[in-house]
Amino acid sequence: MSPTGNNESGASDRTNEVSRRHVLQLFGLAGVGVAGVGSLTACSPSDPTNEEGGESGGNKEFHGAYPYQLPPKGHFNLGAGVLDGIQQQSPYLDLIYPSAGMYYWADKKWEYLMAESSSLDEAANTYTMKLRSGLTWSDGSPVTSKDVVSTFNLRWLMRQQDWTFLSDVKAQDDTTVVFTIGTPSTVLERYILRAPILPSAVYGEWATKAESIRKAKGSLDSGPGKTLNADFQKFRPENPVVSGPYNYDPKSMTNSQMTLVKNDKGLFADKVGFAKVVLFNGETSDITPVVMNKDVDYATHGFAVASEKTFQSNGFRILRPPVYSGPSLVFNYTTRPEFADARVRQAIAYVLDRNENGTVALGDSGKPCKFMAGFSDILVPDWISDADQKKLQAYEKDLDKATQLLQQAGWKKSGDKWTTPQGKPATYDIKFPTEFADWNPAATNAADQLNKFGFNIVKRGITFTQLNPDVLAGKFDIAIQGWGASNHPHPYFAFVQDLYTFNYVTAANQGGKGMNFPLKQTTSAGPIDLKSVVDTSAQGLNLDEQKKNITAAAMAFNELLPIIPLWERYGNNPALEGNRVAKFPADDDPIMKNAPYADNFVIMGMYSGKVAPA
Repeated sequence: MSPTGNNESGASDRTNEVSRRHVLQLFGLAGVGVAGVGSLTACSPSDPTNEEGGESGGNKEFHGAYPYQLPPKGHFNLGAGVLDGIQQQSPYLDLIYPSAGMYYWADKKWEYLMAESSSLDEAANTYTMKLRSGLTWSDGSPVTSKDVVSTFNLRWLMRQQDWTFLSDVKAQDDTTVVFTIGTPSTVLERYILRAPILPSAVYGEWATKAESIRKAKGSLDSGPGKTLNADFQKFRPENPVVSGPYNYDPKSMTNSQMTLVKNDKGLFADKVGFAKVVLFNGETSDITPVVMNKDVDYATHGFAVASEKTFQSNGFRILRPPVYSGPSLVFNYTTRPEFADARVRQAIAYVLDRNENGTVALGDSGKPCKFMAGFSDILVPDWISDADQKKLQAYEKDLDKATQLLQQAGWKKSGDKWTTPQGKPATYDIKFPTEFADWNPAATNAADQLNKFGFNIVKRGITFTQLNPDVLAGKFDIAIQGWGASNHPHPYFAFVQDLYTFNYVTAANQGGKGMNFPLKQTTSAGPIDLKSVVDTSAQGLNLDEQKKNITAAAMAFNELLPIIPLWERYGNNPALEGNRVAKFPADDDPIMKNAPYADNFVIMGMYSGKVAPA
């Protein structure tokens, strides 16, 4: 599977008064700076030399792996939403273009990086971020609030979700940025603090034009806005100007690997002990032999079970952070209307031994969902009451229940094979990405289990770059796609993935309908508009109101099963200690609850000095 774990190729009225401390907790501001790592907040940009003299880090290297496109297809326009930016979707971008902060998922607290503080003024509907002083770009110029304002105007130009909640952004002084909130939301802070800050010296002309169009209330769908959006995506800056402890070395980049070199002017460069970060290029099949050869210290790909065992025998630790997502069965409700009956989908869930499926696909890192709520089991207790959790059906394997449900839906057995209410054989293709070492066996095992029960599932492995376009265009019967969200801890993002991403809501951008599952449904609790419930689940600052919407969405998902989660993915990240890297976080370290594709614990460890050279 691809390293992203996501099939890689982005207001309700307040009814209760919220205390100041409650709001701070919602925004993750209470107690910023986690004990033991808070030393970052007192750190300043590095001196070019270390205690031993010479370049900091000496000749010590960190070796990682993440796919990228070689120029000219790959490029250095790192604006959010621009395709094929080199390392743009990678955890390693945080070492090149750091954001204001990174988040501790277990402790629900922020560690500031480019920022030194932030605050919410609920009465004024503003969020203020203050940059640390003394930050410098790699060309020697200072990092200022102008860079942040430019970054967010570009994010508006590229239709980023933060502008669902923002109405303006301004520089108050050289280091202070004030964000004006249009629609209050507890997820807005994450958008602000996790946006990579880009240099106005490189992107300012585009940002200024975008700001003019935005303030004139121009459209991005026509006229100058549409033109600027299209033109910006063709922008190809050279010689990247960065603020992180590492910079690209374009001359050393090949189809197999690239090197990030130390930028001693960069953020916390004195804390980061490696002189270079070498990144090997490719998907799982490309990276597996490189790991086997011990040329990689850490990788986030989804490795085959047999490969994982070999890694362990070769001296690697296997790190298992939660990914907060996994593979699911997605159905085409247009061409296969028999799937529209929820009892059919429930029956399929009861047929599948999801523990077996996860074990076959990913060993100890494929764990069946207990709650089947549409978002990670780890997060469910934070959002759904104990009483409501008990109402969620686990869909443990039960062939008798599956048979009963299909018969209730009008299906019949003809010999040992099922036929639909229309009398047609239950014959379906299942499409899956051939290259993904975990999704491929997951699809194969699911097909085998369903076939044993009396379906006729034909396995169709296709290249991973073709799967998404086929699903969006409705060219499938059943497909493997992701459920849940790896990049945000709020359940809203998981429901967007489950219900919007491969449905008509988003597929319309490509002229298709995707799975075409209607979001206005009727459950045992009555009618529900899932789009309305999901859209409002992240709005406002009232946590209790959010919990109501999230619980409603989870209950409906659990009963309707618009998609069927197969299992929740945990990383099976090989980590080599004692060679180039001294050690990685312990398995019981709370930071290991961080999603590796969102707030990567290795990157955070590099910044704190805890992930250091051997």
